Amino acid sequence: MTDGCTLCDLPLPETTIETEDGARFCCRGCRDVHETLAARDDIDPGAAGQAEVEAALETGERETPPNYESTFLRVDGMHCATCETFIESQAATHEAVSCVDASYITDTVRVDHDPDSLGEDDLRGTLTGLGYRAYARDDPLGKRQAEDQTLMRLIVGIVFGMMVMLNYVAVIYPTYFSNGLYYPAETAEFLEEMITSTSAEYFYLTLGLLTSIVLFYTGGPILKGAYVSLRARQPNMDLLVALAASAAWAYSTLAIFLPAEHIYYDVTVGIIVVVTAGSYYENEIKRKATDRLADLTEAQVENATRYVPDGSTTTVSVDALEAGQRVLVREGERVPVDGTVHDGKGTVDEAVVTGESLPVPKRTGDEVVGGSLLKEGSLVVTVGDGATSSVGRITDVVWDLQSANHGIQQLADRLATIFVPVVLVLAGAVGVLNLLLGASFGTTLLVALTVLIVSCPCALGLATPLAIATSIREALERGIVVFDETIFERLRDIDIVIFDKTGTITTGEMQLLDREGPEHLFDKAALLEARTSHPIATAITEAFDPGPATTDGGAARPRETTDDPPAGRQRVESFESYATGVGGTVDGTEMLVGHPDLFKEQGWELPAHVESPVAQAREAGNVPVVVGSEGTAAGVAVVGDSPREAWEETLTALGEDTEVAILTGDDQRAAESVGDHPAVDHVFAGVPPEAKAETVAQLGADRQTVMVGDGTNDAPALATADLGIALGGGTALAADAADVAIVTDDLATLETVFELSGAANARVKQNIGWAFLYNGVAIPLAVLGLINPLFAAVAMATSSALVVTNSARPLLD
Repeated sequence: MTDGCTLCDLPLPETTIETEDGARFCCRGCRDVHETLAARDDIDPGAAGQAEVEAALETGERETPPNYESTFLRVDGMHCATCETFIESQAATHEAVSCVDASYITDTVRVDHDPDSLGEDDLRGTLTGLGYRAYARDDPLGKRQAEDQTLMRLIVGIVFGMMVMLNYVAVIYPTYFSNGLYYPAETAEFLEEMITSTSAEYFYLTLGLLTSIVLFYTGGPILKGAYVSLRARQPNMDLLVALAASAAWAYSTLAIFLPAEHIYYDVTVGIIVVVTAGSYYENEIKRKATDRLADLTEAQVENATRYVPDGSTTTVSVDALEAGQRVLVREGERVPVDGTVHDGKGTVDEAVVTGESLPVPKRTGDEVVGGSLLKEGSLVVTVGDGATSSVGRITDVVWDLQSANHGIQQLADRLATIFVPVVLVLAGAVGVLNLLLGASFGTTLLVALTVLIVSCPCALGLATPLAIATSIREALERGIVVFDETIFERLRDIDIVIFDKTGTITTGEMQLLDREGPEHLFDKAALLEARTSHPIATAITEAFDPGPATTDGGAARPRETTDDPPAGRQRVESFESYATGVGGTVDGTEMLVGHPDLFKEQGWELPAHVESPVAQAREAGNVPVVVGSEGTAAGVAVVGDSPREAWEETLTALGEDTEVAILTGDDQRAAESVGDHPAVDHVFAGVPPEAKAETVAQLGADRQTVMVGDGTNDAPALATADLGIALGGGTALAADAADVAIVTDDLATLETVFELSGAANARVKQNIGWAFLYNGVAIPLAVLGLINPLFAAVAMATSSALVVTNSARPLLD
């Protein structure tokens, strides 16, 4: 029997929940998810999605040989599924590597290797080469260097390309038009004599040298991509572009020394610069979008304050902590690692890990999770086994899932697997046929070259990146950041949209929703609540805003430091903080404010007219705060996490085409506040982060899934889903795990994401349709010998211009 939870594989607590079929769970949420999905005949909750998720979860179900470790690296230069295959094959050739997963979507590779035989430096060297460069995932300089090198390649291509094209425009092109329309006929004849003289060889060799720089330096990534596609036996767009550009360059270089009518270096320059510029534009748009979000991840803690029994403390790295040691956590600091409270008390915000919207009081003996924020008080925490952080484990889950999340071949690349062999066979067949018909070798080369040039997929190569870049730009203008360009293909096949509740459907911020009771009591209650930093207390204080007050029993509130309150202000004469509320005396009135159980503990009366609104608040998933004076409860303030504007309309709109599910760490009552919406098909409550990822995987066993969340605890689920969307003020880790981030808090923007996806997909198809229409007309003309390479180059440029123009049009009105 497994030692972990049947659903999420977390260690089982002492209060294990066991079902009749022998399954054991760490919490009710995991049990409910298991039972709900088990009720569906088409899903096996013990198997669906397990291969992917088990490979990612911290508990380590992925089979790794003893003494091996997993290393994550960024790899620049991956831009298609072919690159993934090649990188994996390169790493797998080393005997010290047991498993490799690469993803061009996230530029990430995970390698399980023997560190003694293959260190990280050697591993980076193994994966670096042929235009790829591997570096540590937390190295910001590596990313910047890659961007700078791409820009430099484009600048060099433009500068040297302009040198070539200026000579063509000023000297060569006029010789094609001796009718006086370009230059006077006499000038054109003079230029033609000049470039056909014996000394013209030096002129053409100079052009050849300049073109070589453009082809082999600027076009280096394209040539690399072509080589990789051949090695992987997966023809792609790079191979198409490289064939046409290289063929024009090779023919022109031979033509310098052989009798030939024209030199086509301009074709090589045009192809390489246009395709490189299109790719750079797309990447630059994506980089600008990414720069709008914070770095990964503010919730991780690097240092800790180690505490020793004599009361002294030392600042150490979290990595240096060992189980059983103690750390001091002060108010406002994050708990560095998972552990147990040894001494002290405080209020801890665990939302970053658990997704719970309410901070939790902690006392001696309570467990705390690494990455949670101490809102109030101070704690001495005993470090737990393994000295690990829950946030750190979540981060590892995200990286595992990202490296295993292979990209899909884009439509153009899928078409290229058919188009490339057809063009090559066609060009070869035309060449052989011309030789059999008695044509000269030069003429045969020219006809074959024309077929290759006219088949050059500049338009096809620009069709996807330019349309995608336009889509990304328009998305950014609407507050939508796109990290993975393949979403525009993937969104059209989505079957179910899964929402995290807290911070996604709801605002994630506590506020006063309702109240029943005397006004003056709430004013007094607010004076007491203003002395604590709990979100519920803040909501009450902001709602009633009693203004400055002073205290005779303790330090004054920050906004009032005088001993005598201003006229009309009330005085806090005494104050006491409890685990579930506050109490004290305000202007001679004894007050108690907090949880209903606090009143019972303190022996205060809780009348029936107060218990009724308390029960109603709980049924609605909200928090009742009881207010009383002189030993009796007299009123109730209802505090809750309110739904976002337009949430109902958004769920209704999405529910017309897809299933909708709610997934939350909150309890069932809190989940039902939004789960009762008619568009919601499934509600899963009380689900921990690790189980969220498994739940998404199981829901996606037979369907395409979208996960929408905002917090670090959502990151594994975002990475597990076929497509992840981070909303609003979501943490950097959530954004890093997502394919799309909505930087505003407007939930209605989610509809725009789907609309943009449909428009972008239609635009890509329009561009590709035009590109193939052009090829459908031009290739037969080239095969029949009715056009020459010059005409083919002009037609190619015209086709590309049409694609650029179409891509520039707005996607949405």
